[in-house]
Amino acid sequence: MLIGAIGDDFTGSADLANMIAQAGLATRLYAGPLPASATDEAAAIVALKTRSVPVAEAVAASRAAVDWLLKQGAERILFKYCSTFDSTPEGNIGPVAEALADDLGADRVLFVPSFPTTGRTVYQGHLFVGDRLLSESPLAQHPLTPMTDPDLRRWLARQTSQTVGHLPLAVLRAENAAAALAEADARFIIADAIDDGDIDRLGRLVLDARLVTGGSAIGSGLARALGAEGMARGRWTGVDGRAVLMAGSCSAATLGQIAAYDGPQRRLSVIEALSADDTFIETLAAWVLQQDRPPLIAASSPADEVTAAQETYGRERVATAIENTFARLAAALRQHGVLRFVVAGGETSGAVATGLGITSFEVGPQIAPGVPALTAGPLRVALKSGNFGGRDFFHRALEVLEGR
Repeated sequence: MLIGAIGDDFTGSADLANMIAQAGLATRLYAGPLPASATDEAAAIVALKTRSVPVAEAVAASRAAVDWLLKQGAERILFKYCSTFDSTPEGNIGPVAEALADDLGADRVLFVPSFPTTGRTVYQGHLFVGDRLLSESPLAQHPLTPMTDPDLRRWLARQTSQTVGHLPLAVLRAENAAAALAEADARFIIADAIDDGDIDRLGRLVLDARLVTGGSAIGSGLARALGAEGMARGRWTGVDGRAVLMAGSCSAATLGQIAAYDGPQRRLSVIEALSADDTFIETLAAWVLQQDRPPLIAASSPADEVTAAQETYGRERVATAIENTFARLAAALRQHGVLRFVVAGGETSGAVATGLGITSFEVGPQIAPGVPALTAGPLRVALKSGNFGGRDFFHRALEVLEGR
């Protein structure tokens, strides 16, 4: 196994799987209980749900997943987190990276959140979303991980006891980048990267590293450095049949995609989710099956409405209720023969995968940057981070999953 990776949420892991697969490596995404052994894929990604859980829980789950990957023969480990470094000052990126670095004996660890294709870049140690600093982007108002400081050196230093340094763009692009990195006086190093050429430079730079961390783009840079282009990949086919779309993300991108979708829609309210019983789930499933076009069920709301619901009922209670409702609905719809599932939102995607009982996916073609089509037996699934995809994403995803 050339690359063994863990991701701190489900859609981020699918995003990474997509990037590595597009670079040419046969890739499988694992979720839920891990099997005794992997198949013979060149890259394996274990999707975890550790972004917002307590630190000790995140560290333990990450260590266990990496131990499994090493037992499968993984030659190098990649710890994937969001390209916008989603975490809090008390968050898990630093502690997980520190634990893995200790376990793997890594003297220096690069942090490469940049994903230039989606507008996430790091320059002078500061993270930008498009032409805005992270702290001036909508991520500053994220309901779980508000990113209020664009200086990743400062943010990471709050999470770890390790020294935090910086690999400037000029050094990365110089001929002696490897030597400069080897001489760095910090164990954790934030790397600048503003285009795909920088990602490829970083991929070559970490080729022999035991551990690298970052967003999905560094996975493709690493795969290309391994010479992945031209390697054999399996053939992917779509399926016809019933389909459903589910949205739990409250990002501006997802809200725009919901507004642009012209099929049947139904809103799932917080009150409905909090009180959802078996009868409600069956009623909701029946509504889906009655539609003559793929319907969309959305629990997504503008940020102020989400905040109001969280203040009234409690943040964790609201999130858990919505996730559980989508998981139960997905299970019911699979029983009724629905074969295509398009899901928006990281937590929602993880819940739907759990409800469907899926523990691993084959990675197929790209639907949008960061979003692959996935296969699990007869099912075809698209699981996207809230911020990804254009306004027509839902239509595009349905077409790709159908094989068009």
